Amino acid sequence: MDYHVIIVGGSYAGISAGLQLARARRRVLVIDAAERRNRFAGTSHGFLGQDGRSPGRIAEEAREQLLAYPTVEWLADTATEVGKDAEGFWLSTRGGQRHRAQRLILASGVIDELPRIDGLAERWGQSVFHCPYCHAYELAGGPVGVLATSELSLHQALMLPDWGPTTLFLNDVFVPDAEQLASLERRGVRLEREPVRCVVGDKAEVVLLDGRTIALAGLFVQPRTRMASPLAEALGCEFEQGPLGAFIKTDPTRETSVPGVFACGDAATAFSSVAIAVGDGARTGAGAHRSLIFGPAAA
Repeated sequence: MDYHVIIVGGSYAGISAGLQLARARRRVLVIDAAERRNRFAGTSHGFLGQDGRSPGRIAEEAREQLLAYPTVEWLADTATEVGKDAEGFWLSTRGGQRHRAQRLILASGVIDELPRIDGLAERWGQSVFHCPYCHAYELAGGPVGVLATSELSLHQALMLPDWGPTTLFLNDVFVPDAEQLASLERRGVRLEREPVRCVVGDKAEVVLLDGRTIALAGLFVQPRTRMASPLAEALGCEFEQGPLGAFIKTDPTRETSVPGVFACGDAATAFSSVAIAVGDGARTGAGAHRSLIFGPAAA
């Protein structure tokens, strides 16, 4: 057997899981496609001890610390195929390599699917965001917008007045009922019913179909998500349906419905931030280690 554990995904959750296993002196391979979900953001916030730092630098330093352990290897590649047999699991990569392990950890994350509005994707992570806790403070109390993607955007709009005057752009997505309108009014949220044509400017100026332009310090949107890797589905893992997309179902130890396969980070939770991913990865790495000791085919 090549490794005790293969971790698919070398972002915050995957590195954190690997660190627990490395400190248990287990042989670990991390396969990483270098596509962190927050690679578009210039700074990361809300992670204790790392607030305001570059998310790329946080990840790079974490990788350096993980690779200081002699039982850990790193492969810059994409895992494309997976299977299970009597001896454990095997993985093939786009680069033509094939590796085996007793356990797998899926930390491959998700892909955000933004509404198809001109100018939105270009500003993602810079002036268009999804998480108020991660980015809204830096907008310094300036006007903020919420671009509706579903009725769930109402919740986001009700939160954001704590950070600045808020406008909810309905964009023909839903029509608030009387109770929802009352809740928006209590929070001082302005409603804009005219559909959005595009987003322009250095920050996030919303251009409406009628030609009006509304200047904002930042625009928030809740994108739909999908799995960044097909491996969980290929293995037959069960999924749960979250408010914005499916995620991998796990038990309290973060083991999936397929014995020996664990999952963590954005691929396995409906809630996402760097801090949450790191904690989830630590929990998952420990769960996988205990499985190697006490589970089937323990070694």
